[in-house]
Amino acid sequence: MPQEFAPGSPFALLSEAETAAWCAYMKVYLRLDHELNRQLRADSGLSLADYHVLVALTSEPGGRMRVSDLAIRIGWERSRLSHHLKRMRDRGLVGTDAVPEDRRVTGVTLSEAGWEALRRAAPEHVEFVRKAFLDALEPGELAQLATLLERVYDTLIEHGSLPRPSDHP
Repeated sequence: MPQEFAPGSPFALLSEAETAAWCAYMKVYLRLDHELNRQLRADSGLSLADYHVLVALTSEPGGRMRVSDLAIRIGWERSRLSHHLKRMRDRGLVGTDAVPEDRRVTGVTLSEAGWEALRRAAPEHVEFVRKAFLDALEPGELAQLATLLERVYDTLIEHGSLPRPSDHP
């Protein structure tokens, strides 16, 4: 890692330790995102975006959420989620309809085909997550990483632009 950065470089504004941590995070984030998406597409035909939506829906009773709550949960803008849900609906993975208690609000429900796609994708996906990420850490490091990431997430919620998810008090 270079010690000196050109004037105006964003890294010139960070300390050496901050630069090292941020660059390490970005390398992992960008490569992991690519590899998870590649693995899911190759093994199950789902994209990583599909998987995020399906997993989030499983966290609610009946696999049903308001679209706005789902967008907050997975950290997407509502318009991006709406476009993605249309593609998933066209493939039979989810259904959308008006929420009974407020017909102006759209709800999304995990379909039986969506549940089945998730059940088929999960074993190979979890195996890949273990090989590519979790196995690099010792058991104590896993707990430490979880604690550190939760702290960063709390700070991100505090300073970010999306509302606080209902599952994050």
